[in-house]
Amino acid sequence: MADNLHDMTIFVRVVENGSLSAAARSLNMTLPVVSRRLARLEGRLGVRLLNRTTRTLALTDEGERFYRRCVQILADLADAETEAAQGSHTVRGRLRITATVAFGRKRLAPILRAFQVQHPDLHVHFDASDAVVNIVDAGYDLAIRFGALQDSALIARQIAPNYRVIVGAPGYLRDRGRPKTLADLAGHDAILLGTAADDHWHFADGRVVRVASKLSCNDGEIAHDWAVQGAGLVIKSIWDVIEDIEAGKLEIVLPDIALPASPIHAVFPHRRHVAAKVRLCVDFIAQRLRDQMIFTP
Repeated sequence: MADNLHDMTIFVRVVENGSLSAAARSLNMTLPVVSRRLARLEGRLGVRLLNRTTRTLALTDEGERFYRRCVQILADLADAETEAAQGSHTVRGRLRITATVAFGRKRLAPILRAFQVQHPDLHVHFDASDAVVNIVDAGYDLAIRFGALQDSALIARQIAPNYRVIVGAPGYLRDRGRPKTLADLAGHDAILLGTAADDHWHFADGRVVRVASKLSCNDGEIAHDWAVQGAGLVIKSIWDVIEDIEAGKLEIVLPDIALPASPIHAVFPHRRHVAAKVRLCVDFIAQRLRDQMIFTP
């Protein structure tokens, strides 16, 4: 096992230095030794990791994936050693997090900033993206996601229930009337959200209502803006619309009829050892969301 880790370290150093000779110098090893260890690693794996010529060095597709995993494994090992030496509450190094754009901007970014202030030796890198990526392959320590988790190779911890509401602008409701029953929704304009916008609205009690729509999009902020402008009714998470509700720009429609929740989860790779920086960050995010008191009815 020690030899395997040493070979990983050599491979990572070769990639990061861009050549075998530069890696050998940084490791205080001879070039032939580095070359032999790299060849042995490729032989053990049964794949070519690097395409090498006299002047160039490039990762193969297999090498790219293996490099990302090696970097993560070596980082986890460093975290484990730090925790053992300095205690399980030590947070340092680099923490890579991804979450959706709107939630990241409105809720998560201030929380991450506060967490970093508490842990000045930690570097936090946040990627705001609505794309659902493979966090292991992409090298993320943590992702914040909505709804049910499908990938059993990941660990998911619910950090907020995140209930949803139907909202419309006061002017729209004044002009078109306020729905009193689910059947009334059929007479209203719905703003649909999603790449394949579904014109069926599902409710927590199992009922389904087909709605009419003249506007749909795959961007939650656009749908939000359309609703504020009076274009129709839209289903949104409460965290996304609470400020406009409090400001009187939006009003909740049919508040006594529940929509299915879309719980917020912290998702991280399935490992025996969860780094302190990940564990403590998840705890911190969960507590801050609970403190905001806007995620539950």
